[in-house]
Amino acid sequence: MFRHVRLFSLTLFTSALAWAQTGEESAATLPLEDAIARALQQNFSLQIQGFDTAVAAAQIDLDAATFDPSFSATAQKNVNQQASPGSILDGTLLVGPRSEGDVLRLSAQQQISTGAQIQMGGNLRRSKTNSVNALINPAYNSDAFLSVRQPLLKGFGSAVTKAALDRARLGLTRADFEYRSAVLDVVRNVEVAYYNLAFAREQLVVRRFSRDLAQRLLEENEAKRESGVATDLDVLQAQFGVANAERDILLAQKAVDDREDELLSLIDRFRFADGVGNVDLGEPNFDTVSFDHSYKLARENRPDYAATEVLIQQLEINERVAKQSKKPTLDLGASVGLNNIQASRSDAVSELWGGDGYSWGMELALTVPWGLRNEKARHAQAIAQLNREETRLLQLEQAIMVNVRAAIRLVETSVEALRITRLATGLTEQQYELEKARFDAGLSTFREVQEAQEDLDNARVQELQAEVSLAVARAELARLEGTSLDRFAIDADTVPPPRG
Repeated sequence: MFRHVRLFSLTLFTSALAWAQTGEESAATLPLEDAIARALQQNFSLQIQGFDTAVAAAQIDLDAATFDPSFSATAQKNVNQQASPGSILDGTLLVGPRSEGDVLRLSAQQQISTGAQIQMGGNLRRSKTNSVNALINPAYNSDAFLSVRQPLLKGFGSAVTKAALDRARLGLTRADFEYRSAVLDVVRNVEVAYYNLAFAREQLVVRRFSRDLAQRLLEENEAKRESGVATDLDVLQAQFGVANAERDILLAQKAVDDREDELLSLIDRFRFADGVGNVDLGEPNFDTVSFDHSYKLARENRPDYAATEVLIQQLEINERVAKQSKKPTLDLGASVGLNNIQASRSDAVSELWGGDGYSWGMELALTVPWGLRNEKARHAQAIAQLNREETRLLQLEQAIMVNVRAAIRLVETSVEALRITRLATGLTEQQYELEKARFDAGLSTFREVQEAQEDLDNARVQELQAEVSLAVARAELARLEGTSLDRFAIDADTVPPPRG
């Protein structure tokens, strides 16, 4: 009898599992690796973070453009005709004084790394008048100039002038680390959603098996009542068991649908109607873990830790610039130029460099804000921000240690919990079979059989939950270690960029 009951239970459970899988035969199997690959292609969080990286890359060009030369060209024409005749001294008798002027100006300017502003250019002017006293009419005047304005205190040196560009380059490095961190989060989230879906589907299989078993027990009790062995109470209890099993199936099916939506929201866009293919928990990983090894990996590979270190480098630049800004403004300016005047445009240009007309000048300007209160406040603010992030880095280092310790304990606990629940499931199954055999022999009540069946259902669900807990614990540990990318052979640099 015992062997017969055990064979019946195993056959019924296998049939329920096969029936559940048959309902999804049309859906192809979705390996975990494929689910992660789809998430890297479609996940909204990664795409948003990818745009942040693109913004950081563009910021480098924006700040580098400060040192690009700029060119300008201006053409201007002026005519001045007075309304009434002037005096004989103007050289006009019948009409008022009239003058015309044309100007063509070309110039180029650039900032260099010392902070100096360099400008060079030239002008070609034509002037014409109706005055008979003009010695050259029209007259062409040309000039060329070079001017430099160099800060000597505030704003001096490449450390200040290139600060924005250096921050932008560090910003791109930081964005890359944050993108890598987002990839790790997506991988972990997909793993957890995948495992939860596998658990929900396996739980549904257990609930269907329990319902089929309850239905079989109901049929047996109805047959026994007909023969006078069972009572109406036994049949009523069996019917109650079937109703409870149907309720559990409804709840389990809802859990499956919810878990499918969670996974689809990570790997697809608005394609919830397509459903998810078959998923599999796989074999549990019972490998041992080591805190020293995991903590070393976490320190070396955690992108959020590296991103915080880069942020500190950016704030150090801010502090240096703010400190330098507390100096007074002392600028040295110098300019030189050549000028020439001729009766023709070509002579004005060609004779410019050999003529004797020239100009030069120098300027030294000092500006000292009273008390430098603004500059001192900005420096104090920069120091406080730097100290804040340095403290936050220490806090993150401690958090990494605590999180790794907790993750290691969770993996170790989950391994032992799975072993215990597997043992408990085996013992509970034996207990159910014994109770069922005693009931068939008239040595037990149907209520005791139902309780044994409920214990078996709960034991199977707990075993499934233990498997999922172990898989999730290892996924979280891999995220902390930063090894998820290597585990699934993912190159964060080759993840598709956001589409504009």
